[in-house]
Amino acid sequence: MTQNPLHDIATWLDRAGPSGIPSICSAHPMVLEASMRATLPTPLPLLIEATCNQVNQDGGYTGMTPRDFRSFVEQIAAENGFPTERIILAGDHLGPNPWKSLPAEGAMEKAEAMISAFAAAGFSKLHLDCSMGCQGEPVALEDEETASRAARLAAAAESALPGGDAPKPVYVIGTEVPIPGGAMHALDELELTTPEDALRTVQVHETAFAQAGQSDAFTRVIAAVVQPGVEFGSHNVVDYNSSKAEALSATLKDMPGLVFEAHSTDYQTRANLTDLVRDGFAILKVGPGLTFVLREALYGLDAIAEELFPARRDETLRASMERIMLASPENWAKYYHGSTAELALQRHFSYSDRIRYYWPQPEADAAVARLFEVLEDKELPETLIGQYLGARYESVRNGRLAPTARSLAMAAVESLMEDYISACE
Repeated sequence: MTQNPLHDIATWLDRAGPSGIPSICSAHPMVLEASMRATLPTPLPLLIEATCNQVNQDGGYTGMTPRDFRSFVEQIAAENGFPTERIILAGDHLGPNPWKSLPAEGAMEKAEAMISAFAAAGFSKLHLDCSMGCQGEPVALEDEETASRAARLAAAAESALPGGDAPKPVYVIGTEVPIPGGAMHALDELELTTPEDALRTVQVHETAFAQAGQSDAFTRVIAAVVQPGVEFGSHNVVDYNSSKAEALSATLKDMPGLVFEAHSTDYQTRANLTDLVRDGFAILKVGPGLTFVLREALYGLDAIAEELFPARRDETLRASMERIMLASPENWAKYYHGSTAELALQRHFSYSDRIRYYWPQPEADAAVARLFEVLEDKELPETLIGQYLGARYESVRNGRLAPTARSLAMAAVESLMEDYISACE
């Protein structure tokens, strides 16, 4: 049986080579392609995570099951010459979250079906997230209940493994798990997980796995999710402060074989990301930040297209996205607050990046395709690149980046990926 490439991640910091790994939490094809292009020249594997809301047995908001998502990723890899053996597919926030409006038993049955589908499709890193209450339960559950439900899901996953030469999955556990996609309110400061709570999380899960007959699966738990003081909301980012997390990081010496998994690292600086990896937060999750920089690039290209070809399209990309989001407000309305003008600003420019839920829609996809069709492979004027895509200007002027639409969009995501790769190398 092939060894899971993440099985010994706790030893990476003390040996030559990468010390951590970026975790790409996105189903956007351009983000995945750019991530492959940025990772290809490095020694890192490419860890791609599908969240419970994006991909599940019912299709999620992408319309893909886990098996569909595997085929989707492998097709992009084939088109870009990225070796599939360097790809690690993972499931993120696997638990009852998509069905938490149901009674707990019904939600957990759906969660079991979901994690079974992920396991059967060969996803080899599974994040067990049962920290949220379901219908009639508290918002946050007691640690013992969270751990018991996590062990139940691990049992479902283990029963669904494809067998053969496929590596057995590794697991990520936690009871203080940030909600998928960032905070829903303004943030000033975060309460870090205490060292005592971090140790207790691991102990409670070990007991629950043993009681569920899953002690073997527990030997493949490689990480715990904790709160290191990193998060983003709609308007602001809470930056990592290494000194505040010192005591939390020190607990890893009492957790042999484990690292911490840092969620919501989007928008952290390269220096902060580097500090996180050095402090034992070896798995750096990023999702909205990647689609945020892609949206920046697409809107810059949208403005350039209007300057060069003002009558070529019936509607700008931004106007199309505004119309699409207003027609289907369910993915942003409860997350954004304020006046009509403030809501309009957040729909397009929020750190929460709720617009990412709309890119897979056929109308949005067609609007992006139309933008690239108008700009084709034309060399765009440096002056307009400087005006609307300023972060790419220097690379274009130095001849390192082609001044074409697709190259500029890809470069936006690759540049962010390079921050993560640098932090991990």
